[in-house]
Amino acid sequence: MVIIENQVVQSIPVLHVVKENLKGTKTPFIMFVHGFESAKEHNLHYAYLLAEKGFRVVLPEANYHGEREENLSQSDRMFRFWNVIIQTIHELNIIKNHFVESEQVDDKNIGVVGTSMGGIVTLGALTQYDWIKAAISLMGSPHYADFAKAQINHFRSTGVNIPFTDDELEAQYKDLEPYDLSKNAHKLKNRPLMFWHGKRDQMVPYEPTFNFYKKLKNMYTDNPDKLFFLTDEKAGHKVSREGLLKTVEWFEKWLINKDVR
Repeated sequence: MVIIENQVVQSIPVLHVVKENLKGTKTPFIMFVHGFESAKEHNLHYAYLLAEKGFRVVLPEANYHGEREENLSQSDRMFRFWNVIIQTIHELNIIKNHFVESEQVDDKNIGVVGTSMGGIVTLGALTQYDWIKAAISLMGSPHYADFAKAQINHFRSTGVNIPFTDDELEAQYKDLEPYDLSKNAHKLKNRPLMFWHGKRDQMVPYEPTFNFYKKLKNMYTDNPDKLFFLTDEKAGHKVSREGLLKTVEWFEKWLINKDVR
């Protein structure tokens, strides 16, 4: 039986999902990060299928979302988008340390995955943490600075007031660069990485991420099976069931299967 527990790790609300008979043992570990204006509960179907395979899954609540939601307008939350992403990246390390130190996790088999904003978090986390063994970006983007600039240009084109000066914006773009996987691809170090993206995505454009993947292929020539891009020709900004099942399959392959090390 799979159990779901509400827990708080250093003020971070999380859902902890694991098979009951594995609760007291060290297991492979996956953290699943939700999207913008979503919440941790919205990805329980992923967690259930992963837990059925023997993973311990933790779904954290990003700041200003779900249980941590504050009375913010959509535009106020949007202008905190990148702050939320960087904060979540740092909180992943806090959560990982908690579960490793409490001897619930096999620290050699840790994965990170997320949808949309959570996919962006995942790709940024790969620039920071060598303890991530395998990762999946579901309709995320590795281009932090370029994506942030595109957001600002979109707001300006629609008449939204930008509460930052040009100098402040430039400083923010520079602050994003250490987390920008498109500028720090060498930090991947041939770790297993899967992408899923719909070609009709209007929220996080498909082409820049796919072009990044094509560049990465040159870095994975010795281990081509560790890099995978699943394109959905018809999907917009919503992961298909095929993407869900491939997510489970990818982590099972790289974090459980002893034959692919």
